[in-house]
Amino acid sequence: MTHFAYYSKSEQVNLDAISESPTYRIAHEDPDLLNSNDMRGVRMLLEITKPDLHLDTAGIESTIIVFGGARIVDKDTAQQRLKEAEQSLSETPSSSALKRQVIHAKQLVDLSRFYDAAREFAALASQHGQADKGQSHGCASHVIVTGGGPGIMEAANRGAFEAGCRSIGLNITLPFEQHPNPYITPDLCFKFNYFSLRKFHFVMRSIGAILFPGGFGTLDELFELLTLRQVGTKGSMPIVLFGTLFWTRLVNFDYLAEMGLISDDDLDLIHFSDSAEEAWDFIRSRTRSVPE
Repeated sequence: MTHFAYYSKSEQVNLDAISESPTYRIAHEDPDLLNSNDMRGVRMLLEITKPDLHLDTAGIESTIIVFGGARIVDKDTAQQRLKEAEQSLSETPSSSALKRQVIHAKQLVDLSRFYDAAREFAALASQHGQADKGQSHGCASHVIVTGGGPGIMEAANRGAFEAGCRSIGLNITLPFEQHPNPYITPDLCFKFNYFSLRKFHFVMRSIGAILFPGGFGTLDELFELLTLRQVGTKGSMPIVLFGTLFWTRLVNFDYLAEMGLISDDDLDLIHFSDSAEEAWDFIRSRTRSVPE
């Protein structure tokens, strides 16, 4: 607020109103403008540009995408949740909801092996692409990139972290509270508002992808990657489905080929694996240090 002795009271009031008016704000310092529907295109451009600039500065040459269920946890946590579910059921043994909860908890104990496998795979890939670089800002290839949340995402970021290497987390704003897992490299953790632009950054530097068991989000990413491979957008990028029994039971890819909805050659876009070391050897043998 600026006061001038030679202005009348009404003139001063009007000058103050001018200074405080949203229209007088510099455009890029006006949050109401930037968050308006009319500025959606500007926000999308910012969401494309900001991560790209930081990843360039960090010397990230290429990435390996790791997708999988957010509900899959490590074995200790899974066993503790099962114990709690069984205790609740023992207190109300007639509850069908609690019986189903126990069944789900038992499944999560079994699925916890995928948490360990994602953790092991990420360590192998990170040590290869960041050998002797560790947390430095030198160039790095085969850098693990996840959705930044819990479950398999946490496991993969954790594997890189425990190997003394960097990894990327692409978090997303959701209606319910979402926190990044604690294993992402701090200056490589990004928060997105738009799913489409988050997908863009998943794929842009990717030279390989591995997908562990998961739900709708994992399936969404799988079929998008397969489509990009099918139409040639991502060249020869290997796609590994980890957990052969899970994936072959969930999706009958052979049936799609039998029906003529995909070609027989499209089946070669997928590689099944049940070993972190084998999955890593497969991806390493079919990747370059930079994306095509």
